[in-house]
Amino acid sequence: MEEAERGPVWNRFVEGDNLDVLSALPDGSVDLVCTDPPYNTGNDFAYADDVRGSDGRRGGRHAAWTAMMRPRLVEVRRVLAPTGALYVSIDDHEVAHLRLLLDEVFGEEQFLAQVVVNLNPKGRQLGRGFATSHEYLLVYARDAARCVLDASTTDTVDPADFPRTAGDGRRFRHLPLRNTNKKFNPVTARTLHFPVWGDPVSGRVATASFAGAVEVLPVFGDGTPAVWRWSRPRIDERPDDLVCRTIRGRSGERVDVFQRDWLHEGRRKKLRTIWLAEEVGSTDTAVAELKALVGHLFESPKPTGLVRRVLATMPPDVRVLDPFAGSGTTGHAVALANAEDGGTRTCLSVNRGEPTRPGSNAALAGHATVADVTRARLRAVADVVGGGYLEGAS
Repeated sequence: MEEAERGPVWNRFVEGDNLDVLSALPDGSVDLVCTDPPYNTGNDFAYADDVRGSDGRRGGRHAAWTAMMRPRLVEVRRVLAPTGALYVSIDDHEVAHLRLLLDEVFGEEQFLAQVVVNLNPKGRQLGRGFATSHEYLLVYARDAARCVLDASTTDTVDPADFPRTAGDGRRFRHLPLRNTNKKFNPVTARTLHFPVWGDPVSGRVATASFAGAVEVLPVFGDGTPAVWRWSRPRIDERPDDLVCRTIRGRSGERVDVFQRDWLHEGRRKKLRTIWLAEEVGSTDTAVAELKALVGHLFESPKPTGLVRRVLATMPPDVRVLDPFAGSGTTGHAVALANAEDGGTRTCLSVNRGEPTRPGSNAALAGHATVADVTRARLRAVADVVGGGYLEGAS
């Protein structure tokens, strides 16, 4: 991205075939790919590469769609930095094929999640069958061992989950110090099975005996041996974050040790794999967002809230790429995120000059191609939100 007076330009747009644009990008030049490819819903899609089988005949729709996506995903993998990640929106028509294709291109071990996104809470009422209310996000790492994606958020942290208050006013909750997962036990985690000493009257906990203390060993609810979540050195380092209490278990009263888990500013919570419309927005809110900027031009854009949640899982200076930019939601979300938190994210959006459908809102508004819609939105984002706007790949 070129440098503006106040830093990098947030949004750049390139009109053209994304395969050509991807091929021209340097290796590892992108940190995050967030994209929404055309869904194979029975209508012809714009990226209609000539797909033929070994017998010379054109394949079926799934084969054609997969063959269109494969070289583009190969290029996406190449341009992703080793620490980078890929989010791809998809619906039921191609999610199985896309999952297999991503396993092939990225490797099964790079799979991070298949998120269900509740974009249409009312469900689609047209047609036969079920009222579909969801789509998916497939999430893959370039290299899972090095990926910087943080699958957590501050948005879903509920203060009510921290019902206790310390003398200094800080809120906290008690978590068992023992590991409640039976996969971790004295056989699989031998060094974490050891006695500690605690006084249920004063609450004090230590790794060595002291006056008034009783020996406490980690056990599961059924009384079988367990292990602690903390090592001896960590217990010694953080005694004030532990408390000894008498509790009532299945076999009567017993003494156990708990961690004081504090609520603090910036506290994050692991993201679930179902994202609700009330959290990330819906198709209706996405239409309203686009309408407020450039008019009602798309019937089913993605909400910026969805992309902003994706952005929040990565550092605030990531280089973002959307090779199937559509209405420009990704670039819009990047600008909103930067404006909110002072980040320096940049976004390269790519879209073909695919003609808009005759009679569509976009065509009636004078936008001859879908790329014209992307361009109009990102220009409006620069005017309303800031961050600037450029065209061209370099």
